[in-house]
Amino acid sequence: MSTMSEVSPDDWDLWRDYFRGGRELVAALDRRLQDDAGISHPEYLLMMSLWYAPDQHLRTGELAEELSWEKSRVSHQVSRMESRGLVERRECSTDARGVWVELTADGKRLLLRATRDHTDAIREWFIDTMTDEEKRVLGTIARRVRRTIGTACDEAAAVDTGDAA
Repeated sequence: MSTMSEVSPDDWDLWRDYFRGGRELVAALDRRLQDDAGISHPEYLLMMSLWYAPDQHLRTGELAEELSWEKSRVSHQVSRMESRGLVERRECSTDARGVWVELTADGKRLLLRATRDHTDAIREWFIDTMTDEEKRVLGTIARRVRRTIGTACDEAAAVDTGDAA
């Protein structure tokens, strides 16, 4: 006898395929970044967060929020990247306790070089595997999942519900 909290075999298969596909995609992207640019996928994500941040710098807590990581993980990752000359910490002029993290010139060059190939891989292994309708549906589902678990920003939720201007 099944209960309402059980998941059907078809739904488990869907979940396993989705979850395994996502893990395999991230692993393949990580290998390609390592081979082509000598950086890991987490390093790339951190660098992209800094690249797109206002004034191209963020505080550790802001990076943690942006990446959905613990602050301690961000701090350790920044230390490793700082020792390689990819990022630097700089004191915040408005808060004596605050520290900005920003890309170095070498970090920016490496990020730009890595992004060309990384974008090609994302397109080849992910974007180009879907029809336009599948992309729209997947985007809707991704925003709904994020909203359900409380991580989606208001703007993404508004787009999903049609409330955006």
